[in-house]
Amino acid sequence: MSKKTKHGDGTNGKISKADYLAQLEPLELQLNDLARWLQHTGKRLLVLIEGRDTAGKGGVISAIASTLNPRQCRTVALPKPTEREATQWYFQRYVAHLPAAGEIVLFDRSWYNRAGVERVMGYCSEAQAKAFLKQAPVFEKLLVDDGILLLKYWLTVDQERQELRFADRLADPLKRWKLSPVDLQARTRYAEYGHARDLMLKATHTAHAPWTLVDFNDQRIGRLRLIRDLLDRIPDRKVPEAKIEFPPLGHAPLLERFDGPLKPI
Repeated sequence: MSKKTKHGDGTNGKISKADYLAQLEPLELQLNDLARWLQHTGKRLLVLIEGRDTAGKGGVISAIASTLNPRQCRTVALPKPTEREATQWYFQRYVAHLPAAGEIVLFDRSWYNRAGVERVMGYCSEAQAKAFLKQAPVFEKLLVDDGILLLKYWLTVDQERQELRFADRLADPLKRWKLSPVDLQARTRYAEYGHARDLMLKATHTAHAPWTLVDFNDQRIGRLRLIRDLLDRIPDRKVPEAKIEFPPLGHAPLLERFDGPLKPI
């Protein structure tokens, strides 16, 4: 299992925001190269971002997607299943969100909910959880065999750091929406979540769809390491960039004119 603790970022502890942004900028350019390569080749990229509450899933997804075309790069963060969805084949509602040619799909939690929160919180039976662990590698083999580039990341965070982040969410009214009753219960089940994660990794870390663990105790460093790893896994991604002609306008720039009753505020 690929366990990333250092990945050439030259950092072993904290990193300043300025240093983080300086290291992120060239990675953003490489992510755009990757996006062009996907469009050029018609390849499909599927990235699963999993981890404990407060690990930093949303932040790293934003870092990946922020400079990419939202029509090409989509984030999927599904709510709990509806009554109808609860009666379907478990993987069914996820299939609708898989990437088409040239697309990137980033799952903010995925079908692995069944192996984590659903199992620990009792939202599924133990028999359902065990069945999932048998079926997930088969399901993922079908995806990979069909040509989907599947990357799976688990973000790790110590409980001391998790507690600080929960407290920050509670104190900040702009982050309080991130704090749910399930999150609060997760505080008392840290060890249970760890045990469920280990069972999941043992059953679903396969040659065709391996897991990569990334230390997210420092989220900035974690984002840099994860993005570098993602790019390293798709090395031959440079394609010629189409040249865009941008001739002179040919006249003085015009002002907006409104002949109707409405005016801008």
